[in-house]
Amino acid sequence: MSTGVLALLAFLPIITAGILLIGFRMPARYVMPLTYALAVVIALAAWGVSANRVIASTLQGLIQSIGLLWIIFGALLLLNTLKHSGAISTIRSGFTSISPDRRVQVILIAWLFGSFIEGASGFGTPAAVAAPLMVAIGFPAMAAVVFGMMIQSTPVSFGAVGTPMIVGVQSGVDRASISEELIAVGSNWEAFFHIITSEVAILHALCGTFLPLLLVMVMTRFFGRNKSWSEGLAIAPFALAAAFAMSIPYVLSAVFLGAEFPSMIGGLVGLSLMTLAAKNRIFVPKQSWDFPPASEWSKEWFGSVDIKLETLAKRQIPLALAWAPYLLLAVVLVLSRTITPFGDALKTTTVAFSNILGEQGISGDFPLLFSPGGILVMICVITVFLHRMSFDGFRKAIGESSSTLLGAGFVLIFTVPMVRVMINSGVNANDIPSMPVLVAGWVSAQVGAVYPFFAPAVGALGAFLAGSNTVSNLMLSQFQFSVAQGLGLSSALMVAGQSVGAAAGNMIAIHNVVAASATVGLLGKEGATLRITILPTIYYLVLSGTLLLVGFYVLGISDPLTAR
Repeated sequence: MSTGVLALLAFLPIITAGILLIGFRMPARYVMPLTYALAVVIALAAWGVSANRVIASTLQGLIQSIGLLWIIFGALLLLNTLKHSGAISTIRSGFTSISPDRRVQVILIAWLFGSFIEGASGFGTPAAVAAPLMVAIGFPAMAAVVFGMMIQSTPVSFGAVGTPMIVGVQSGVDRASISEELIAVGSNWEAFFHIITSEVAILHALCGTFLPLLLVMVMTRFFGRNKSWSEGLAIAPFALAAAFAMSIPYVLSAVFLGAEFPSMIGGLVGLSLMTLAAKNRIFVPKQSWDFPPASEWSKEWFGSVDIKLETLAKRQIPLALAWAPYLLLAVVLVLSRTITPFGDALKTTTVAFSNILGEQGISGDFPLLFSPGGILVMICVITVFLHRMSFDGFRKAIGESSSTLLGAGFVLIFTVPMVRVMINSGVNANDIPSMPVLVAGWVSAQVGAVYPFFAPAVGALGAFLAGSNTVSNLMLSQFQFSVAQGLGLSSALMVAGQSVGAAAGNMIAIHNVVAASATVGLLGKEGATLRITILPTIYYLVLSGTLLLVGFYVLGISDPLTAR
């Protein structure tokens, strides 16, 4: 069987999912079981993967699904706990007091607060936290999910205290042999990795400059009464200021501090600066913008999670106390990732499975407390005492969160195993590379010297499959490195393009959309979300690919290993 045919077969589950979800608007609960079965048949019949390895991969995916569901449950529980304590009502009033303009609110909550949470926790937490918060302050559920997904781009490469870079890139390349090459030319791995980190930040900053503006324009075009792009353009000064308020400290952190803190520092500095700007009406248009009345909303915009703030808020909670759980969440997440003894203590509750069913390299673990889900649940328990909640209120929060979780669980138990079957297909009887690697290799062979334009799209493909920048980097960093060397180009810049593209791919990763949708009760409408988020994804990939071409062939960017 030719490589081209194999590439088509490898891509078939993705094509099928896209056509059914976006073209036919079928709910993910029907699409994902079908595409899982399709991936299994292709792995067994065309790749020659053993049935034992397919089953082991499926079990690995189920373990990872439990981890994702735990994070979703924690995010839902935090929302519902704050809802029943009255804190969400106070937070809503707080954002309204900053500015009643929804364009300002979406930039503050999604772009800046979301970037901060991404930097602290990653793994889809920003969408799971920011989306329900936006619903709570009056956004349509569909809009909240779309905006939560759109910001899963610029901050993602440095999410979870730099995990996609520190774990994904460093473990995704043959570090030992690369280090030998670097030493031979008078350099070392640390310096090389610093180049990659800096280039990732610069590429993201350039692409992210227009993302807040695009975010607002999508809001006014798809969710406004007048369906107008220009109503979004009217806030361009504030949106661009917000972009720079985040991206400048973001780049400086990457260059001078490393991969751990760019998104956290950028998000926190940007949120502080732009909150002051909004309060003082700096860069804010005179005419405010709001969604049409809920009576005019499309049925597609509504989720099943109903937050009746007025009836739930029995007492007024001070604004600082209402925000305290979110701030405490960020602090505990950062400490758990930076204070080794604390992190190790939380990891003692991890349930781990190595070499599942005897299959080498197929392992899975479920960190009960170290996971953002575990920390979210701990914060919820603390909030009960902090906000002096009744036990009955917390019991209701648990019940509401559990019922919403059930829908997401069914989709994820097929989506993640499908991904693992495809990723683990590299061990087979026919000696064929894994499905994602084969597709990437076929694309590079077809396009030759213009491959750098497509490098971010290859990274996005990996993230689309796995829903993770980290996993995409683990799968494809070595491939991108090798292609760069073969073309005589900077391998550091090519790997940086991989990471940037993988971050952009998170905007359309199916099980990320499912996870975010679950937090606002929007399951079954994933295709509608993807039809919108594909637009900023294309923007990000086209611009980052163009920037790579300029970097390689116009600016002549090189690194210690660039072939001469």
